[in-house]
Amino acid sequence: MSEIKFADESQASETLPEDFEPYVKEWFNEQFPGLSAPQKYSFDLIHEEENSLICAPTGSGKTLSAFMSALNELFRMGDEGELDDEVYMVYVSPLRALSNDIKRNLEDPLQGIKEKAEEMGYDVPEVRSAVRTGDTTDAEKREMRENPPHIMITTPESLGILINSPKFQESMRNVKYTIVDEIHSLSENKRGVHLSLTLERMEHMVKGSPTRIGLSATQAPIDEIAKYLVGYEVEEDIEMKETEYDDVKSAPEASEEDYETRGCTIVDVAASKEIDLETISPVSDLIHTPPEEIHEAMYDQMHNLIQDHESTIIFTNTRSATERVVNNLKERWPDDYDENIGAHHSSMSREERLDVEEALKKGEMKVGVTSTSLELGVDIGSVDLVLQLGSPKGVARGIQRIGRSGHQIGEKAKGKMIVTDRDDAVECSVLTKCAKEDELDKIQIPTRCLDVLAQHIVGMACNHRWDIDHAFNMLRKSYCYTGLSRENFDKVMKYLAGEYELEDQNVYRKIWRNDKSGLFGKSGKMTRVIYMTNIGTIPDESGYDVVTRGDKNYVGTLDEEFLDRLTKGDIFTLGGSTYQFSYAKGMKVFVDPKPQKQPTVPSWYSERLPLSYDLGVKIGKFRKDVEEQLDLGAGDDDIIQWIMHNYYLDENTAEAIYRYVKEQYQFSGDVSNHEDIKVEKYIDDENRQNFIFQTIYGRRTHDALARILAHLLQKRIGSNIGMVIDDNGFILVTPRRPIDIDRLLDELAECDLEKELKDAVGKTELMKRRFRHVAGRSLMILRNYQGNSKTVGQQQMKGHFLISAIRNKHGEDFPMIEETYREIMEDAMDIRHTEKVVEGIADGDIEFEVRNADIPSPFSHNLLLQESSDVIKMEDKKERLQELHQQVLDRIDEK
Repeated sequence: MSEIKFADESQASETLPEDFEPYVKEWFNEQFPGLSAPQKYSFDLIHEEENSLICAPTGSGKTLSAFMSALNELFRMGDEGELDDEVYMVYVSPLRALSNDIKRNLEDPLQGIKEKAEEMGYDVPEVRSAVRTGDTTDAEKREMRENPPHIMITTPESLGILINSPKFQESMRNVKYTIVDEIHSLSENKRGVHLSLTLERMEHMVKGSPTRIGLSATQAPIDEIAKYLVGYEVEEDIEMKETEYDDVKSAPEASEEDYETRGCTIVDVAASKEIDLETISPVSDLIHTPPEEIHEAMYDQMHNLIQDHESTIIFTNTRSATERVVNNLKERWPDDYDENIGAHHSSMSREERLDVEEALKKGEMKVGVTSTSLELGVDIGSVDLVLQLGSPKGVARGIQRIGRSGHQIGEKAKGKMIVTDRDDAVECSVLTKCAKEDELDKIQIPTRCLDVLAQHIVGMACNHRWDIDHAFNMLRKSYCYTGLSRENFDKVMKYLAGEYELEDQNVYRKIWRNDKSGLFGKSGKMTRVIYMTNIGTIPDESGYDVVTRGDKNYVGTLDEEFLDRLTKGDIFTLGGSTYQFSYAKGMKVFVDPKPQKQPTVPSWYSERLPLSYDLGVKIGKFRKDVEEQLDLGAGDDDIIQWIMHNYYLDENTAEAIYRYVKEQYQFSGDVSNHEDIKVEKYIDDENRQNFIFQTIYGRRTHDALARILAHLLQKRIGSNIGMVIDDNGFILVTPRRPIDIDRLLDELAECDLEKELKDAVGKTELMKRRFRHVAGRSLMILRNYQGNSKTVGQQQMKGHFLISAIRNKHGEDFPMIEETYREIMEDAMDIRHTEKVVEGIADGDIEFEVRNADIPSPFSHNLLLQESSDVIKMEDKKERLQELHQQVLDRIDEK
């Protein structure tokens, strides 16, 4: 039986494989002093055609560890006259920029090995590489068709097009190697789901079985990602692979027990690159120090660190913060930063981003400031230091960002996490410890996505007729679809075959299917064009105009993700004023001005990354550890020393986070954590009743929990419930009337969580928008048709009419409505961890207590200020925080 296994130290080799070509060995040994950590394992594994997942830090020779054995094989084939004009290696990258980097980085070995071979008397042909992405010109595509490269460098979307292009299918019949770079960033979203099916279709298409190689800097659970990379195998008549399926029946439908994972060896040397990482705070008192003083101290600290290093990357958590940091550094030290600093984020044009990348790479720019766009391995040359402002919200993301420094083999990655807020200080301190000790949070790989499945079935039908059972068996070889039920597969087939009768909505069948013969194929001449021009999973997005309901005054724009969070009655801030959300239609959001109201949704909501569940639980454990020491009567100095000894932080931060937890303990008599939820009932200055849930499971889990609780409560009392959702808890804002929270939590433990969450989101903007995305992927809404492109507004209106028509005809029992719910619950929110939390409450493993709070406890302060963070100035917010804090200290003194 094939298995997923880890390479052990006995497999490490200090030299290149013995039977590598002499000129390849000679070239490598002249270029490098020896084999890097991943290369000691990967060269032999890939040379022996073993599927391999290489988990290694950036700057460890990881890329060459994947390519070297494959290059040796291509040159050997060339030397022996076996190298035809065909594609033998496919390299898949999540970013177009990464693809271009790889092509550049391949030029040296390809040219160097050829020159060395000729110098040693070998007559080897040129091994060609080419990049095929959305930026490739028609002339370049034509050249590739006529003269296929031996190495095809591409993105998931372009690879999907290639396997449906008749000319390229022929030139890809002998692919021997498939390399997936930055696999962790692909596997956790629908682009990765799409790629997993593309790899299975390619496996089916080629004559042999290509060696699959995955590359990643940081990932967990690593064994699941290995399974995602290689997929599953099923016992079936091997001759089926070459059949056109016109009049032949395949083996019977395979059961789940018939599938076993293909073998893969994991090379895990991620911990071999040491990280020099520390959490630091610019001041010792994060509560009473005036905001402008913290601001000054932070920029002074950043400036000094930048000046002590040759090159620095600064990561922020939002695009607006990126621009703010660049402007502040330029204003304060114009001589140092005028032409020496650049912003890099997704809202900038591609040309602007490339200019910054090139300037950093050439050493012409000292500082790059970015939100997320430089996380992945775009080549920006040597970086000495990474500064992270605030928490990156996940351990793997933190390691990935800090790993942008120390790019020479053997160099340490160096980073500082700068915190100016107590919740951030705790988060970063715990995260830093996890990063240093290689305790990664786990990614969640989406499975059974029916929209991506529909798109691929159309692609398959465009290539040839298929036996239905055989297609079902083949699709389930993908890790993402092994659990696909026959019922859901048949529903998708029924939709694609036009059997849901949606012609009145201009949704026509894409395939025909014949249950008697057991076959299906494409329907109509336009199906291939539709498929090729609408392939992919990334939805079109656009800003939405906000207008007032009565006089239709234009207020500003909102992005889609922010709109996803809004429910009728929510208050938000735009352009310094507050508005109440009423409804959205097409690309317009209709609101009512509410000048005196406090916002329920902070303006940063759509931009900031959510805290991972795993990191939240680790923060809970830290709180619990400190509480236990306080219970035992340990002194302040002893606990601060314990924190400094066990965590990687400076004294300012250690004191700040200890005081934070101690004050919570002194005020409440205990400390809420991942196993002990406190709910505080607090009436605020506006006479609103707030139920503050001190949970620590991350925003995606809190989003699901809050919506379910609000829905249960709404059904009981018949009034709208406001919600404030954050990483460190959530608030339910209710009318002033008696509400039994103990009873509500009992209802939560007893209810069908998925059903309640579906009911809670079914009529929301989130549902409408996510349905439009799903309808686009499943080719119900065509973004492009006959040379015309639909605007996002047109797509949204189409989606609105479609979902209404489908619900009227078929209710919720339609595959793409089911997929929309799945995407919301599993991808946008985290229903699985929500179930785990509720199960813990029901079993008594997680305790909860409801308290009346005339003064909110310290852990509630940031949550309460979240409501008003957009309408009060930073100084006033700080003042309010200080007031709340003083009330806490006064109450502690009274005790």
